[in-house]
Amino acid sequence: MSNSRSSRSNSRSSLRPESLEQDIPGAFPSGAQADGPSAETSHHTLQQAIYARRAEFTRQKSIRIKVGTWNIAALKGTDEDISGWFIKGKARSSNEKSTLPRNDPSALPSGDEIGLYVLGLQEIVDVSSATEALRPYTDPATGNRFKTAVEHALPTYQLVSEQQLIGMLLLIYAAPDVTPQISAVSTTSVGTGLMGYMGNKGAVTSRILLGETTRLVFVNCHMSAGADKAALDRRNWDWQQIMSRTKFDPVPNPTGIPNLTNESLGDEDFTFWFGDLNYRLTGMPGDDIRRLLTLHIRNEYGLPRDSTGGAITRSSSGTTDTDSTLSVGDRFSDSSMTVLDPEVLPPLQDPASLETTLSSLLPHDELHQQQLTQKAFYDGWQEGKIEFLPTYKYDVGSIGQFDSSEKKRCPSWCDRILYRTRKTRLAAEMKRKDAEETRKKDADMKARGMDHAGDDDNVLFDYDPDHDADNEYGEFAEPELELVNTKDGHQDTIFQEYYTSHQRVLSSDHKPLDSVFRLIYDSVIPELKAKVHQEVAKELDRAENEGRPCVTMIVDRNEGLDSDVMSDDFDNDFEGVNFGDIRYAQSKTRSVTIANTGRVPATISFADRPFVKGQNQGPAPPWLSVYFDRDPDIIDPKLPLGIKDHYTIEPGDSSTVELTLKVAVMELVRSLNEDVSNIDDILVLRVENGRDHFLPIRGRWLKSTFAQSIDKLIKIPEGGIRRLQGQKPQSTSAASTPGNTTTHSKGNAGVMWSTPRELFRLTESIEVLVERVIAEWDMMTPQQQPQGDTSGTATVVIESPPWYLHAAWPFVEDSWTLTTVDVRDRLKCQLFEALDTDSRFDSVFVPETTPLHRLEVFAETLMLFLSSLVDGIIPALTFTQIETHFATCDISKQQSHSIDDERTALLEILAASCPTHNVSFMLLTTMLSRLMSELSTYRASSKEPGIPNSPKKTPSHLPRKSLSLDPQHARTQIVRRSLAALFADMMVRMEDPDKGKDKERKMRQDRRVRFVEVFLGDGEGGF
Repeated sequence: MSNSRSSRSNSRSSLRPESLEQDIPGAFPSGAQADGPSAETSHHTLQQAIYARRAEFTRQKSIRIKVGTWNIAALKGTDEDISGWFIKGKARSSNEKSTLPRNDPSALPSGDEIGLYVLGLQEIVDVSSATEALRPYTDPATGNRFKTAVEHALPTYQLVSEQQLIGMLLLIYAAPDVTPQISAVSTTSVGTGLMGYMGNKGAVTSRILLGETTRLVFVNCHMSAGADKAALDRRNWDWQQIMSRTKFDPVPNPTGIPNLTNESLGDEDFTFWFGDLNYRLTGMPGDDIRRLLTLHIRNEYGLPRDSTGGAITRSSSGTTDTDSTLSVGDRFSDSSMTVLDPEVLPPLQDPASLETTLSSLLPHDELHQQQLTQKAFYDGWQEGKIEFLPTYKYDVGSIGQFDSSEKKRCPSWCDRILYRTRKTRLAAEMKRKDAEETRKKDADMKARGMDHAGDDDNVLFDYDPDHDADNEYGEFAEPELELVNTKDGHQDTIFQEYYTSHQRVLSSDHKPLDSVFRLIYDSVIPELKAKVHQEVAKELDRAENEGRPCVTMIVDRNEGLDSDVMSDDFDNDFEGVNFGDIRYAQSKTRSVTIANTGRVPATISFADRPFVKGQNQGPAPPWLSVYFDRDPDIIDPKLPLGIKDHYTIEPGDSSTVELTLKVAVMELVRSLNEDVSNIDDILVLRVENGRDHFLPIRGRWLKSTFAQSIDKLIKIPEGGIRRLQGQKPQSTSAASTPGNTTTHSKGNAGVMWSTPRELFRLTESIEVLVERVIAEWDMMTPQQQPQGDTSGTATVVIESPPWYLHAAWPFVEDSWTLTTVDVRDRLKCQLFEALDTDSRFDSVFVPETTPLHRLEVFAETLMLFLSSLVDGIIPALTFTQIETHFATCDISKQQSHSIDDERTALLEILAASCPTHNVSFMLLTTMLSRLMSELSTYRASSKEPGIPNSPKKTPSHLPRKSLSLDPQHARTQIVRRSLAALFADMMVRMEDPDKGKDKERKMRQDRRVRFVEVFLGDGEGGF
């Protein structure tokens, strides 16, 4: 029913009976499937070198393989006879209900003399029944009865292969010392019955690998029945289908080359084909054959009888045997023999002998005829000498009684055991090719008229192979040792010891048939192979290392020492790059020297590193930059230098790689503060044709006040968040400081402030610096503005005050005069550290730093701080309530109420929804109001200022035409509007800011700016 559905196993551990249920047509759904072949992981060169030394780890071993076949005709009680004829090698079963006579002597090797038992049964169910033939599954209960019978007789043997297709069952049992040598088991079935695919006819096949060297294939078949020409052609078709459709899983190549192609019949070293082939005797009357053979069975040729009354028949060796079974093995039987008269004729010359009778019948055997005409089993198939009576058909329960039914079927050798070696298959193929070439040459000579060129009187005779060949059945040669070169290059030897039937088994209309083969094969010794593997691996490693690029990485340890490392020891024994303490926005650089210590140039690059869920992919994390001290091998002017570029280092040369770490992304800062992420990673330095080097990266994150929430910041004690990080979890003491409220709770002791100290300190410093900058401005003429100082700062000479040019001064970048990036970043990092440690700001700046530059650094720091707040100054939920308030006012057209009334309504919302944020919001708006007040009191002595530039983001609810006609008043409006627009983005959070259409998003943004602007004064006054 299936062309080639396989169940496979490639390991000894999978050779368990419970794992051998097959996924074939007719099988119950199986349990856990056997594992397929494991992937080859060793290098091909290693495997090939080991294979070249296979003679060192292979030893010859000998095994007896017993192959048995029996068509049980779906009759009951046949399982009780299995032990007697197949296992014990004699015609007696231990079961009293057996049909075999008691006390029959053993004629064949049996028991533990056999290393491999191969049993093929046919018709274990009634295949003539449409119900069984068309059943979509196979009931394993019937097969289990025969497995139980075999396992009862062979308790120490292990089932290594099993395949069932409807009525065909194939069982293979291995001895305890043979089981570990079996691997690459693959079973399949081919149905050739109804419609050419059903399983009532066909074959079940198993392929095993013995000793990791020798492929053995066992085919149990049941071919089409019938004695007419159509049935014969169908049998030949069955054979062709089985040969072409049988496929096996690939066997791992011993040389290490991947083998992905399924194997077919013909790829093995030895094949054993057995079963009910159903080939008949043809061209002779069936009655005559029955009568002739019955005379031999009843001994009516005048031979004497033994003392028990049994007939004594001649054997091929001139001896006699009390069993009705004649075989090659009878010469080795321990049964009693009667020596005949030495003047008796040889059996084949005695017309009254059984051998003469069999030799006259076998030329009419269909199987031999099909082999001679090359229609079936012609490509190297062999069969032992037939010296036994036909195996079909007998009356059930009788001895030697051929079919007495109405059909009176002609006795035939339907049950056969054939075998083929790789040597005979190749010889047959070569012979067939030579014959084909000869036919082509003959046809060419005939076409050219040269076929009668040698006709003359000197020719004594001519020979036509098509007409003069002797097509009659010839005698089989005595069994000989056959030397076979296997597919993997080993030399094995096979010898057929016995080929016999068991005539005294009466429970079926077929007689069981078995044969014993002795196989001498090369077997891999695992211990010796492991030793060779180790030696070869060392040799290859040594040779490979000499020609493989080799580099050494040296981490500069001196750069890893930080003066501000915390008191506890941190990774002193760490072998990688230790960046020490890591602070927000602070860059740290470490260097690694890569030296070529090999004999060949080494091309290096950083490869994609291993990562886990949540980590960024690529050669390096986003917070790390890698720089080489040389140009890459290939420079693409269109692309920037990247970490994946390749660099070649000559032998004896070295290259320095700088690793710069900087954490500046707020998302990462937030996850580091919350201990979700860490500064811990691995770089992979890839050396082409060499081994990879792993460079661990590690640092300790010092928590920052940035990317925190208001609720957490107000609980930070004096000393800053860095002091909080340094506290031990079990500490429960907290010092009370005047001016703050200290609260203690179980597991969470903290200092409660009305607003974050960091925010208070920043706003306070900005207010002081604004007042100082404005006050000092007129004291210095434009020519006196500093263009450089000892702190390394660079300035821009300006003629007008910056607040005249930029309405949102000092919070807009275009107004900043400190343009040196390195100096500005250094001052910001120092200011960040002062916030985290709650230290004085005076230590950040050198005395030469001007108040204007200080103010710009504080302004930028404040904006970064506000933008980094997790929940903002005004949380999203609170602003949703504020939006609802504005929407209600807009709908009711309540535009006539004063700003004070609107401010009061908004304060009520803030006090009710976010009291801790309310104070921070008022602190910021108060600072901005004071800034506006300072600017309004400033009077320019030279000229009246014009309207300053406003930021690019201008609130749309106050269009330019709504500005006052008074220039001073208009300036105040522009400043208020610009500051509100700038700080609204930083202070106020919105849910789904990108939600809605453009018009809706613009309206929400305008309301956010409107909310902040309400708290920046009433719009009165001017400069």
